[in-house]
Amino acid sequence: METPKNLTSFLHQILENSSEKSTGDWLKTQAEKIHSESSPTKFFLAFSQASRYFKKLPINLSEDQKKQASDLVPGFDPSHWDLLQTARSFLLLQFPQEKEKWFAVVNQLFETGDMHEQQALYAALPIMPFPEELLPRAIDGCRTNMTVIFDAIALNNPFPATYFPEANWNQLVLKAVFMQRPLYRIQGLEERRNLPLANIAADFAHERWAAGRPVMAEIWRLIVPFLNEKFLDDLKKAISSEDLLQIKAAVLACTQSDYTPAKDLANSYPEIQQQIESGAVTWEEIGIEFQTSV
Repeated sequence: METPKNLTSFLHQILENSSEKSTGDWLKTQAEKIHSESSPTKFFLAFSQASRYFKKLPINLSEDQKKQASDLVPGFDPSHWDLLQTARSFLLLQFPQEKEKWFAVVNQLFETGDMHEQQALYAALPIMPFPEELLPRAIDGCRTNMTVIFDAIALNNPFPATYFPEANWNQLVLKAVFMQRPLYRIQGLEERRNLPLANIAADFAHERWAAGRPVMAEIWRLIVPFLNEKFLDDLKKAISSEDLLQIKAAVLACTQSDYTPAKDLANSYPEIQQQIESGAVTWEEIGIEFQTSV
C-alpha cells in the first residue's frame, strides 16, 4: 500500500493547527532530514525526540476532519490520538517505503520502543504500508497485558476487523472482555460476530457467575445474531439480577434478536423498550456507563 500524500498532509495540518511555530519548524526539518538521508539514524532520533516537542494532549478533530480521515483510509479514526502520537505517525510516514529497509526500521522500533512509542506504532497500523505483512506483529501485540498497548490495537482501530482471521479476532474480543475494555470502541464488532465467539462469551459469563463475580454487560451484544434457547436462559439470568445495566443489556439483546421467544421476553419490559426506541439505551451508552463504574 502506498501511503497517500494527502494522508501525510492531513496529519501535518492537524499538528500545524495545534502547535507553536517553533515546533512546526522542528517537525518540518526532521521530515526533510529523513527524506534526504538514506541512514535510518535521523528517523530513530526524530521519533524518540518528538516527546520533547509534542505533549500527550488530545487532538480535537471536527466532524469534517473525522470524515476526511475515514475517507483517506476506511475506518481510520485518529480522534482518540494525542499530539505526540500524531507527530510520531507523521514521522513514520516520512521514511522511504522501500519494503526491506522499511520493515527493518519499523521492526526495530516495535522491539525497542518504550510504551508510548509502541502505542503510536500499533495505533498507526491502519495507515502503514504492507498491512498483510504487519498482521503477525499486530496479533503478537495483542498478547500484551499493558492496557495502553492493547487499546492501541483493539480500540478505534480498523486493522483487526479488516485483517485478523476469525480465531485471532475472537481472542482479541475475549481479551477485551477479560480486561474490561469498552467493546463499543472495537471497530467491526457487530459485522464480525460469530457463533464460536458467542459460545466463548457465554462460557466466560458462566465462569464469572460461578465465581460470584459480575458480568460485563456489553458481552450480551456478542450473542444477538445467534440467540437460541441456551443463550436465552443466560439473558433470563441477567435480567433476574438486581443490576439495572445487566437488565438493560439483556433486554436490548432480546430486542435486536430475530428469535421470537427473545422478542416476547423483551416485551415484558416496555419501559426499557421505550428507552431503546428513543435511543436512550444503546450498546455505546451501556459501555460508557459500565466504564464509569469500574
